[in-house]
Amino acid sequence: MREYRVLSPTAILGYGFPEESFRAGLEREPDLIAVDAGSTDPGPYYLGAGVSFTDRTAVKRDLELMIEAGLERNIPVVIGTAGGCGAEAHLQWNKEIIIELAREKGWQFSLGIIHAELSKELVLQALQEKKISPLHPAPQLTEEEITAAARIVAQMGPEPVMSVLEKGARVVLAGRSYDPAVFSASALLEGYDKGLAIHMGKILECGAIAASPGSGSDCLLGTLREDSFLVEPLNPIRRCTPTSVAAHTLYEKTNPYILPGPGGVLDLRETTFTQETERAVRVTGSKFLPSETYVVKLEGAKPVGYRTVSIAGCRDPIMISQIDHIVEAVRDRVKDNFKRYGYRYFLHFNIYGKNGVMGKLEPKQSIDSHELGIIIEAVAETQDIANTICSFARSTMLHYGYPGRVATAGNLAFPYSPSDFKAGAVYNFNIYHLMEIDDPLMLFPAEIIPVGEEK
Repeated sequence: MREYRVLSPTAILGYGFPEESFRAGLEREPDLIAVDAGSTDPGPYYLGAGVSFTDRTAVKRDLELMIEAGLERNIPVVIGTAGGCGAEAHLQWNKEIIIELAREKGWQFSLGIIHAELSKELVLQALQEKKISPLHPAPQLTEEEITAAARIVAQMGPEPVMSVLEKGARVVLAGRSYDPAVFSASALLEGYDKGLAIHMGKILECGAIAASPGSGSDCLLGTLREDSFLVEPLNPIRRCTPTSVAAHTLYEKTNPYILPGPGGVLDLRETTFTQETERAVRVTGSKFLPSETYVVKLEGAKPVGYRTVSIAGCRDPIMISQIDHIVEAVRDRVKDNFKRYGYRYFLHFNIYGKNGVMGKLEPKQSIDSHELGIIIEAVAETQDIANTICSFARSTMLHYGYPGRVATAGNLAFPYSPSDFKAGAVYNFNIYHLMEIDDPLMLFPAEIIPVGEEK
Protein backbone atom coordinates (compact mmCIF):
# COMPACT_ATOMS: atom_id res chain seq x y z
CA MET A 1 0.00 0.00 0.00
CA ARG A 2 1.37 3.41 -1.02
CA GLU A 3 1.97 5.70 1.96
CA TYR A 4 3.24 9.21 2.56
CA ARG A 5 4.44 9.98 6.09
CA VAL A 6 4.64 13.48 7.57
CA LEU A 7 6.37 14.27 10.86
CA SER A 8 5.03 17.26 12.80
CA PRO A 9 7.46 17.95 15.67
CA THR A 10 5.56 20.70 17.50
CA ALA A 11 2.49 22.91 17.41
CA ILE A 12 4.47 26.10 16.76
CA LEU A 13 8.13 26.47 15.88
CA GLY A 14 9.86 27.41 19.14
CA TYR A 15 7.44 25.53 21.38
CA GLY A 16 9.93 22.67 21.55
CA PHE A 17 9.60 18.89 21.54
CA PRO A 18 11.28 15.92 23.28
CA GLU A 19 14.22 14.64 21.27
CA GLU A 20 13.14 11.08 22.08
CA SER A 21 9.78 11.65 20.37
CA PHE A 22 11.48 13.26 17.39
CA ARG A 23 13.91 10.34 17.00
CA ALA A 24 11.00 7.90 17.20
CA GLY A 25 9.37 9.81 14.37
CA LEU A 26 12.53 9.69 12.28
CA GLU A 27 12.70 5.93 12.76
CA ARG A 28 9.36 5.74 10.95
CA GLU A 29 11.13 7.12 7.84
CA PRO A 30 9.01 10.21 7.17
CA ASP A 31 8.80 11.72 3.70
CA LEU A 32 8.47 15.25 5.07
CA ILE A 33 9.19 17.24 8.23
CA ALA A 34 6.84 20.20 8.53
CA VAL A 35 5.93 22.76 11.15
CA ASP A 36 3.58 25.69 11.45
CA ALA A 37 5.26 28.68 13.07
CA GLY A 38 2.40 31.08 13.64
CA SER A 39 -1.01 32.00 14.90
CA THR A 40 -3.25 35.01 15.44
CA ASP A 41 -3.94 33.78 18.99
CA PRO A 42 -1.29 36.03 20.64
CA GLY A 43 -3.09 39.07 19.27
CA PRO A 44 -2.33 41.86 16.79
CA TYR A 45 0.81 43.31 18.37
CA TYR A 46 3.23 40.84 16.78
CA LEU A 47 1.94 41.38 13.25
CA GLY A 48 1.79 45.14 13.65
CA ALA A 49 5.20 45.47 15.31
CA GLY A 50 6.89 42.94 13.03
CA VAL A 51 8.30 40.82 15.87
CA SER A 52 8.03 37.14 16.77
CA PHE A 53 6.03 35.90 19.74
CA THR A 54 8.37 32.91 20.06
CA ASP A 55 11.88 33.18 21.46
CA ARG A 56 14.82 33.23 19.04
CA THR A 57 16.92 30.68 20.94
CA ALA A 58 13.96 28.29 21.19
CA VAL A 59 13.23 28.65 17.46
CA LYS A 60 16.88 28.05 16.60
CA ARG A 61 16.96 24.89 18.73
CA ASP A 62 13.92 23.42 16.97
CA LEU A 63 15.22 24.34 13.52
CA GLU A 64 18.63 22.82 14.19
CA LEU A 65 17.11 19.40 14.92
CA MET A 66 14.59 19.57 12.08
CA ILE A 67 16.87 20.78 9.29
CA GLU A 68 19.72 18.49 10.30
CA ALA A 69 17.38 15.50 10.16
CA GLY A 70 15.97 16.58 6.81
CA LEU A 71 19.38 17.04 5.22
CA GLU A 72 20.69 13.75 6.57
CA ARG A 73 17.68 11.85 5.21
CA ASN A 74 17.26 13.87 2.01
CA ILE A 75 13.67 14.82 2.81
CA PRO A 76 12.19 18.34 2.61
CA VAL A 77 11.65 20.54 5.65
CA VAL A 78 8.80 23.04 5.34
CA ILE A 79 8.12 25.93 7.74
CA GLY A 80 4.88 27.93 7.49
CA THR A 81 3.98 31.41 8.79
CA ALA A 82 7.60 32.28 9.49
CA GLY A 83 8.29 34.31 12.61
CA GLY A 84 4.80 33.83 14.01
CA CYS A 85 2.89 36.16 11.66
CA GLY A 86 4.47 35.66 8.24
CA ALA A 87 5.07 39.27 7.21
CA GLU A 88 8.33 40.32 5.61
CA ALA A 89 9.99 41.27 8.90
CA HIS A 90 9.12 37.86 10.36
CA LEU A 91 10.30 36.04 7.24
CA GLN A 92 13.68 37.78 7.29
CA TRP A 93 14.07 37.14 11.04
CA ASN A 94 13.51 33.42 10.50
CA LYS A 95 15.77 33.39 7.43
CA GLU A 96 18.63 34.89 9.45
CA ILE A 97 18.35 32.07 11.98
CA ILE A 98 18.49 29.43 9.23
CA ILE A 99 21.53 31.03 7.57
CA GLU A 100 23.24 31.36 10.96
CA LEU A 101 22.66 27.66 11.62
CA ALA A 102 23.97 26.70 8.19
CA ARG A 103 27.16 28.67 8.82
CA GLU A 104 27.67 27.10 12.24
CA LYS A 105 26.90 23.55 11.09
CA GLY A 106 28.55 23.65 7.67
CA TRP A 107 25.28 22.87 5.85
CA GLN A 108 24.72 23.47 2.16
CA PHE A 109 21.23 23.37 0.67
CA SER A 110 18.72 25.26 -1.45
CA LEU A 111 16.32 27.42 0.57
CA GLY A 112 12.93 28.29 -0.88
CA ILE A 113 11.48 31.55 0.43
CA ILE A 114 7.84 32.48 -0.17
CA HIS A 115 6.72 36.03 0.60
CA ALA A 116 3.22 36.83 1.86
CA GLU A 117 3.18 40.52 2.82
CA LEU A 118 1.09 42.69 0.51
CA SER A 119 1.58 46.31 -0.46
CA LYS A 120 -1.18 48.72 0.48
CA GLU A 121 -1.44 49.74 -3.17
CA LEU A 122 -2.27 46.18 -4.19
CA VAL A 123 -4.95 45.85 -1.51
CA LEU A 124 -6.41 49.26 -2.37
CA GLN A 125 -6.68 48.23 -6.00
CA ALA A 126 -8.43 44.98 -5.04
CA LEU A 127 -10.86 46.97 -2.89
CA GLN A 128 -11.65 49.30 -5.80
CA GLU A 129 -12.24 46.26 -7.99
CA LYS A 130 -14.67 44.87 -5.38
CA LYS A 131 -12.57 41.75 -4.81
CA ILE A 132 -12.51 42.08 -1.00
CA SER A 133 -15.29 41.00 1.35
CA PRO A 134 -15.42 40.89 5.17
CA LEU A 135 -15.13 37.78 7.32
CA HIS A 136 -17.83 37.93 10.00
CA PRO A 137 -17.90 39.89 12.25
CA ALA A 138 -15.48 42.25 10.49
CA PRO A 139 -17.05 45.33 8.85
CA GLN A 140 -16.65 46.30 5.22
CA LEU A 141 -13.06 47.27 4.49
CA THR A 142 -12.30 50.94 3.76
CA GLU A 143 -9.41 52.77 2.15
CA GLU A 144 -8.72 54.44 5.50
CA GLU A 145 -8.22 51.11 7.25
CA ILE A 146 -5.92 49.82 4.53
CA THR A 147 -3.81 52.97 4.73
CA ALA A 148 -3.71 52.78 8.55
CA ALA A 149 -2.44 49.18 8.62
CA ALA A 150 1.18 48.69 9.66
CA ARG A 151 1.38 45.35 7.83
CA ILE A 152 -0.96 43.27 5.69
CA VAL A 153 -0.44 39.60 4.91
CA ALA A 154 -2.33 37.08 2.80
CA GLN A 155 -2.74 33.45 3.84
CA MET A 156 -1.34 31.15 1.15
CA GLY A 157 -2.69 27.75 0.24
CA PRO A 158 -0.52 24.74 -0.65
CA GLU A 159 0.18 25.85 -4.24
CA PRO A 160 3.09 28.26 -3.55
CA VAL A 161 4.77 25.61 -1.38
CA MET A 162 4.25 23.01 -4.10
CA SER A 163 5.85 25.38 -6.62
CA VAL A 164 9.14 25.83 -4.72
CA LEU A 165 9.33 22.11 -3.84
CA GLU A 166 8.97 21.30 -7.54
CA LYS A 167 11.92 23.59 -8.22
CA GLY A 168 14.14 21.64 -5.85
CA ALA A 169 14.07 23.53 -2.55
CA ARG A 170 15.33 21.32 0.29
CA VAL A 171 14.08 23.68 2.99
CA VAL A 172 11.04 25.91 2.49
CA LEU A 173 10.43 29.04 4.55
CA ALA A 174 6.96 30.44 3.88
CA GLY A 175 5.24 33.62 4.98
CA ARG A 176 1.66 33.60 6.27
CA SER A 177 0.22 30.18 5.48
CA TYR A 178 -3.04 28.30 5.78
CA ASP A 179 -2.06 25.88 8.55
CA PRO A 180 -2.57 22.60 6.63
CA ALA A 181 -0.77 23.91 3.53
CA VAL A 182 2.78 23.17 4.66
CA PHE A 183 1.85 19.62 5.70
CA SER A 184 -0.07 18.75 2.53
CA ALA A 185 1.85 20.41 -0.32
CA SER A 186 4.45 17.69 -0.92
CA ALA A 187 1.85 14.91 -0.71
CA LEU A 188 -0.30 16.73 -3.27
CA LEU A 189 2.70 16.76 -5.60
CA GLU A 190 2.78 12.97 -5.21
CA GLY A 191 -0.85 12.75 -6.32
CA TYR A 192 -2.57 12.04 -3.01
CA ASP A 193 -6.20 13.00 -2.46
CA LYS A 194 -6.51 16.67 -1.57
CA GLY A 195 -9.33 16.24 0.96
CA LEU A 196 -7.41 13.63 2.94
CA ALA A 197 -4.11 15.54 2.64
CA ILE A 198 -5.64 18.83 3.82
CA HIS A 199 -7.49 17.15 6.69
CA MET A 200 -4.35 15.34 7.82
CA GLY A 201 -2.55 18.68 7.72
CA LYS A 202 -5.29 20.18 9.86
CA ILE A 203 -4.65 17.50 12.51
CA LEU A 204 -0.85 17.71 12.31
CA GLU A 205 -0.59 21.50 12.52
CA CYS A 206 -0.85 21.54 16.32
CA GLY A 207 1.53 18.67 16.98
CA ALA A 208 0.38 16.27 19.69
CA ILE A 209 -2.52 18.45 20.83
CA ALA A 210 -4.70 15.99 18.91
CA ALA A 211 -3.55 13.20 21.26
CA SER A 212 -4.57 12.36 24.82
CA PRO A 213 -3.11 13.79 26.96
CA GLY A 214 -2.55 16.55 24.47
CA SER A 215 0.56 18.68 24.15
CA GLY A 216 1.62 21.41 21.75
CA SER A 217 5.25 20.62 22.59
CA ASP A 218 5.41 17.05 21.30
CA CYS A 219 5.45 15.17 17.99
CA LEU A 220 2.71 13.65 15.85
CA LEU A 221 3.09 11.41 12.80
CA GLY A 222 0.61 11.40 9.93
CA THR A 223 0.51 8.56 7.41
CA LEU A 224 -1.42 9.34 4.24
CA ARG A 225 -2.84 6.50 2.14
CA GLU A 226 -4.96 6.37 -1.00
CA ASP A 227 -8.24 6.07 0.91
CA SER A 228 -7.47 7.28 4.44
CA PHE A 229 -4.84 8.63 6.80
CA LEU A 230 -3.50 7.63 10.22
CA VAL A 231 -2.37 9.94 13.02
CA GLU A 232 -0.26 8.71 15.91
CA PRO A 233 1.77 10.37 18.68
CA LEU A 234 5.44 9.44 19.00
CA ASN A 235 5.59 9.73 22.77
CA PRO A 236 4.47 6.49 24.53
CA ILE A 237 2.64 8.47 27.22
CA ARG A 238 0.13 9.70 24.62
CA ARG A 239 -2.44 8.05 22.38
CA CYS A 240 -4.81 9.27 19.71
CA THR A 241 -8.47 8.39 20.11
CA PRO A 242 -11.41 9.05 17.79
CA THR A 243 -12.59 11.66 20.28
CA SER A 244 -9.24 13.46 20.54
CA VAL A 245 -8.74 13.56 16.76
CA ALA A 246 -12.33 14.55 15.99
CA ALA A 247 -12.17 17.25 18.68
CA HIS A 248 -9.09 18.77 17.10
CA THR A 249 -10.77 18.68 13.70
CA LEU A 250 -13.42 21.02 15.16
CA TYR A 251 -10.80 23.25 16.79
CA GLU A 252 -11.35 26.93 15.97
CA LYS A 253 -14.21 26.18 13.59
CA THR A 254 -17.77 27.51 13.59
CA ASN A 255 -19.16 24.77 11.34
CA PRO A 256 -18.43 21.15 12.33
CA TYR A 257 -18.77 19.82 8.78
CA ILE A 258 -17.52 22.51 6.39
CA LEU A 259 -14.05 23.97 6.98
CA PRO A 260 -13.18 26.80 4.56
CA GLY A 261 -9.66 27.48 3.31
CA PRO A 262 -7.87 28.92 0.30
CA GLY A 263 -9.52 27.75 -2.90
CA GLY A 264 -12.33 25.71 -1.37
CA VAL A 265 -13.74 23.92 1.64
CA LEU A 266 -13.01 20.70 3.48
CA ASP A 267 -16.23 18.65 3.58
CA LEU A 268 -16.40 16.36 6.62
CA ARG A 269 -20.01 15.21 6.35
CA GLU A 270 -18.90 11.65 5.50
CA THR A 271 -15.74 11.58 7.62
CA THR A 272 -15.22 8.72 10.06
CA PHE A 273 -12.70 8.33 12.90
CA THR A 274 -11.73 4.77 13.81
CA GLN A 275 -9.32 3.40 16.41
CA GLU A 276 -6.77 1.60 14.19
CA THR A 277 -4.33 0.54 16.91
CA GLU A 278 -4.08 1.27 20.60
CA ARG A 279 -2.45 4.63 19.84
CA ALA A 280 -3.38 5.44 16.22
CA VAL A 281 -6.61 6.67 14.63
CA ARG A 282 -7.64 6.14 11.00
CA VAL A 283 -9.64 8.86 9.24
CA THR A 284 -11.65 8.34 6.05
CA GLY A 285 -14.22 10.16 3.94
CA SER A 286 -12.85 13.72 4.01
CA LYS A 287 -13.33 15.61 0.74
CA PHE A 288 -12.06 18.86 -0.68
CA LEU A 289 -14.64 20.86 -2.63
CA PRO A 290 -13.05 23.60 -4.77
CA SER A 291 -14.82 26.94 -4.86
CA GLU A 292 -15.75 28.74 -8.07
CA THR A 293 -13.52 31.64 -7.08
CA TYR A 294 -10.16 31.25 -5.34
CA VAL A 295 -10.10 33.41 -2.21
CA VAL A 296 -7.45 33.95 0.45
CA LYS A 297 -7.71 35.52 3.88
CA LEU A 298 -6.08 38.89 4.55
CA GLU A 299 -4.84 39.91 7.99
CA GLY A 300 -3.78 43.42 8.92
CA ALA A 301 -2.96 45.30 12.12
CA LYS A 302 -2.86 49.04 12.77
CA PRO A 303 -1.35 51.08 15.62
CA VAL A 304 -3.95 52.59 17.98
CA GLY A 305 -1.87 54.07 20.80
CA TYR A 306 0.42 53.23 23.71
CA ARG A 307 -0.23 51.20 26.84
CA THR A 308 0.74 51.48 30.51
CA VAL A 309 -0.25 48.81 33.03
CA SER A 310 -0.27 48.60 36.83
CA ILE A 311 -0.74 45.30 38.70
CA ALA A 312 -2.10 45.27 42.23
CA GLY A 313 -3.93 43.09 44.75
CA CYS A 314 -6.67 43.71 47.29
CA ARG A 315 -7.58 41.62 50.35
CA ASP A 316 -9.98 43.90 52.23
CA PRO A 317 -13.45 42.28 52.29
CA ILE A 318 -15.09 45.70 52.64
CA MET A 319 -13.35 47.00 49.51
CA ILE A 320 -14.06 43.74 47.67
CA SER A 321 -17.79 44.09 48.40
CA GLN A 322 -17.76 47.58 46.85
CA ILE A 323 -15.31 47.02 44.00
CA ASP A 324 -17.74 47.99 41.20
CA HIS A 325 -18.56 51.29 42.89
CA ILE A 326 -14.88 51.99 43.56
CA VAL A 327 -13.87 51.33 39.94
CA GLU A 328 -16.51 53.72 38.62
CA ALA A 329 -15.59 56.35 41.21
CA VAL A 330 -11.93 56.14 40.15
CA ARG A 331 -12.95 56.45 36.48
CA ASP A 332 -14.95 59.58 37.27
CA ARG A 333 -12.09 61.08 39.28
CA VAL A 334 -9.61 60.51 36.43
CA LYS A 335 -12.01 62.01 33.90
CA ASP A 336 -12.61 65.08 36.05
CA ASN A 337 -8.94 65.63 36.84
CA PHE A 338 -7.83 65.84 33.20
CA LYS A 339 -10.95 67.20 31.49
CA ARG A 340 -9.32 70.53 30.67
CA TYR A 341 -6.68 68.78 28.51
CA GLY A 342 -9.07 66.84 26.29
CA TYR A 343 -7.03 63.65 26.51
CA ARG A 344 -8.29 60.73 24.45
CA TYR A 345 -7.68 57.53 26.37
CA PHE A 346 -9.01 54.07 27.24
CA LEU A 347 -8.99 53.11 30.93
CA HIS A 348 -9.77 49.52 31.89
CA PHE A 349 -9.81 47.64 35.21
CA ASN A 350 -9.47 43.87 34.88
CA ILE A 351 -10.62 42.32 38.17
CA TYR A 352 -9.38 38.75 38.67
CA GLY A 353 -11.46 36.93 41.26
CA LYS A 354 -14.60 38.60 39.93
CA ASN A 355 -14.80 38.53 36.11
CA GLY A 356 -11.22 39.01 34.97
CA VAL A 357 -11.34 36.15 32.46
CA MET A 358 -14.82 36.39 30.95
CA GLY A 359 -15.72 40.03 31.57
CA LYS A 360 -19.38 40.78 30.79
CA LEU A 361 -19.92 37.13 29.79
CA GLU A 362 -19.22 35.90 33.34
CA PRO A 363 -22.43 34.15 34.53
CA LYS A 364 -21.50 34.22 38.22
CA GLN A 365 -22.24 37.66 39.58
CA SER A 366 -21.36 37.25 43.28
CA ILE A 367 -17.77 37.48 44.52
CA ASP A 368 -16.64 34.60 46.72
CA SER A 369 -12.94 35.47 46.60
CA HIS A 370 -11.11 36.57 49.72
CA GLU A 371 -8.72 38.54 47.51
CA LEU A 372 -8.77 40.22 44.09
CA GLY A 373 -6.12 40.78 41.45
CA ILE A 374 -6.49 44.18 39.80
CA ILE A 375 -4.87 45.15 36.52
CA ILE A 376 -5.21 48.83 35.66
CA GLU A 377 -4.65 49.47 31.95
CA ALA A 378 -4.46 52.81 30.19
CA VAL A 379 -4.14 53.23 26.42
CA ALA A 380 -3.66 56.68 24.92
CA GLU A 381 -2.31 58.39 21.82
CA THR A 382 1.11 58.90 23.41
CA GLN A 383 3.09 56.93 25.97
CA ASP A 384 3.27 59.99 28.25
CA ILE A 385 -0.51 60.34 28.36
CA ALA A 386 -0.93 56.61 28.99
CA ASN A 387 1.61 56.89 31.83
CA THR A 388 -0.30 59.83 33.30
CA ILE A 389 -3.73 58.19 33.17
CA CYS A 390 -2.51 54.87 34.59
CA SER A 391 -0.50 56.56 37.34
CA PHE A 392 -3.38 58.76 38.44
CA ALA A 393 -5.88 55.86 38.35
CA ARG A 394 -3.50 53.72 40.40
CA SER A 395 -2.87 56.37 43.05
CA THR A 396 -6.58 57.26 43.23
CA MET A 397 -7.60 53.63 43.79
CA LEU A 398 -4.76 53.16 46.28
CA HIS A 399 -6.07 55.95 48.53
CA TYR A 400 -9.79 56.00 47.69
CA GLY A 401 -11.94 56.48 50.78
CA TYR A 402 -14.81 54.04 50.41
CA PRO A 403 -17.56 53.66 53.05
CA GLY A 404 -16.53 51.45 55.98
CA ARG A 405 -12.82 51.74 55.22
CA VAL A 406 -10.67 50.84 58.24
CA ALA A 407 -7.06 51.20 57.13
CA THR A 408 -5.75 54.47 55.71
CA ALA A 409 -2.24 53.43 54.67
CA GLY A 410 -3.42 52.17 51.27
CA ASN A 411 -5.98 49.90 49.67
CA LEU A 412 -3.71 48.00 47.27
CA ALA A 413 -0.70 45.72 47.50
CA PHE A 414 1.82 45.98 44.64
CA PRO A 415 3.95 42.93 43.81
CA TYR A 416 6.47 44.98 41.83
CA SER A 417 8.43 48.20 42.08
CA PRO A 418 8.04 50.16 39.87
CA SER A 419 4.31 49.62 40.07
CA ASP A 420 3.61 50.84 36.52
CA PHE A 421 4.85 49.14 33.36
CA LYS A 422 5.18 51.00 30.07
CA ALA A 423 4.04 48.39 27.55
CA GLY A 424 4.65 50.48 24.44
CA ALA A 425 2.74 50.48 21.17
CA VAL A 426 -0.72 48.91 20.95
CA TYR A 427 -2.20 47.44 17.77
CA ASN A 428 -5.65 46.27 16.71
CA PHE A 429 -6.54 43.81 13.98
CA ASN A 430 -8.24 46.01 11.39
CA ILE A 431 -8.17 43.73 8.33
CA TYR A 432 -9.73 40.28 8.55
CA HIS A 433 -11.15 39.89 5.09
CA LEU A 434 -11.29 37.64 2.04
CA MET A 435 -9.69 38.57 -1.26
CA GLU A 436 -10.47 37.03 -4.64
CA ILE A 437 -7.46 36.15 -6.77
CA ASP A 438 -7.07 34.72 -10.27
CA ASP A 439 -4.01 32.59 -9.55
CA PRO A 440 -3.04 30.86 -6.25
CA LEU A 441 0.56 32.00 -6.80
CA MET A 442 -0.05 35.65 -7.70
CA LEU A 443 0.25 37.15 -4.21
CA PHE A 444 3.16 34.99 -3.10
CA PRO A 445 6.42 35.66 -4.96
CA ALA A 446 9.05 33.01 -4.31
CA GLU A 447 12.79 32.62 -4.68
CA ILE A 448 15.29 29.83 -4.16
CA ILE A 449 18.68 30.78 -2.78
CA PRO A 450 21.78 28.69 -2.10
CA VAL A 451 22.63 28.52 1.61
CA GLY A 452 26.04 27.66 2.99
CA GLU A 453 28.06 28.02 -0.20
CA GLU A 454 29.86 31.26 0.64
CA LYS A 455 33.60 30.96 1.20
